[in-house]
Amino acid sequence: MALKTCGFGILGVGKDIPEIVVTNADIEKVLDTSDEWITTRTGIKERRRVADGENTTDMGTRAARAALAAAGVEPGEVDLLICCTCSPDVAVPSAACMIQDRLGIADRCAAFDLNAACTGFIYGLSVATAFMRAGVYRKALVVGAETLSRWLDVNDRGTYVLFGDGAGAAVVGPTEPGRGLVGEYLRADGSLGPTLMVHETGTRVRTEAEMAENPSRIVMNGREVFKFATAALGEATVEALKAAGDNLTLADLDHVFPHQANARIIESAAKRVGLPMDKVYVNIHKYGNTSSASIPIALAEALEEGRLKPGDLLSLVAFGGGLTYGSSIWVW
Repeated sequence: MALKTCGFGILGVGKDIPEIVVTNADIEKVLDTSDEWITTRTGIKERRRVADGENTTDMGTRAARAALAAAGVEPGEVDLLICCTCSPDVAVPSAACMIQDRLGIADRCAAFDLNAACTGFIYGLSVATAFMRAGVYRKALVVGAETLSRWLDVNDRGTYVLFGDGAGAAVVGPTEPGRGLVGEYLRADGSLGPTLMVHETGTRVRTEAEMAENPSRIVMNGREVFKFATAALGEATVEALKAAGDNLTLADLDHVFPHQANARIIESAAKRVGLPMDKVYVNIHKYGNTSSASIPIALAEALEEGRLKPGDLLSLVAFGGGLTYGSSIWVW
C-alpha cells in the first residue's frame, strides 16, 4: 500500500548499553524478592547499570555516534539535536548541549532537552519532524538516554527491580517518497502526575513528613500506572493510525515497538485491542525499563536481528510520567 508520508523519516538508529549486568539473582541478595516474583510480574530477567563516573551524556553520545554512522551522516550535517531524558547529568547545561559539544558540533546546531519521561522519544521525533516540515531544519539527531539507577531505593521492591540504564538515538531527515512518518498522536493527563514521580531532583521544598512518607526517589503507584498504560497504549496506536489516513487499522501494521515498561502491560494492552503478540517487539527481559531510551534501543536491536525491511509499517508507542502517552506510525 502506497501511503502519503511527510517526506522525513528515520535514516539510522544506534544504541549504547552499559556493561554492568544486574540479574534477578543479584537483586535477591539485597531485596526480599525472588526471580520468580520479578519475572512473573514484570518479565524482566536482568537490567543494566552505569559504572561509577559514567552518566547519561556518556551513553547518549555513544548512541548518537552509532546512529550517525548507521545513517551515513556526518555530525556537522545535523542542525537540530534533541535529547529526550528525565535523568540528565545536571539541570544546566542541558544534556543535549553536552552531547553536541562531545560530537564536535558546538555552535553548529540547535540543541535542547525534552522531558516527557518514558514517552520522550516519541515526543522528540514529533518535534523534530515538525521543525523539518516547517522548513526550519533539515536533519535532526534525537537521543533517548537515561540513568535511572541513581534514583533507585533498594528498599522499594516496586521500583528497584524495574529500571535500567541505557541510551538510543535516531537520525531523522529527508527520505524518498513512500518512506517516513505517516501519522502521530500525542497526549498527556497531568491530573495523574502523582502516580509516577521523582521527588528529590526538583526545586520544590518538601517537608520532613512528606519525605518520610515517600522516601524513595522514584515513587510509583504501580496499580494505577498499569491501568492507565493498558488503555493508553492501544488508544494512542489506534488514533495515530486514524491520523495517518487511508483507513489504516492494526491489521496493517507489520511491527509494533512499545515502550518496554513491563511485559504484563505490553501483553495486556495488545490483548485489549486484539493485536497479535508476534507483531510486538519485546526485549524488556534483557534491559528492564530504560524510559525514553527503550524504543530506540529496541529499534536498533531489531535492525541488528534483521527483523525490519524497507516498506514495513511500524507503530512506536509509549506512556510515561506526566502522565504522557503517544504513538507515531512510520513506513520504514
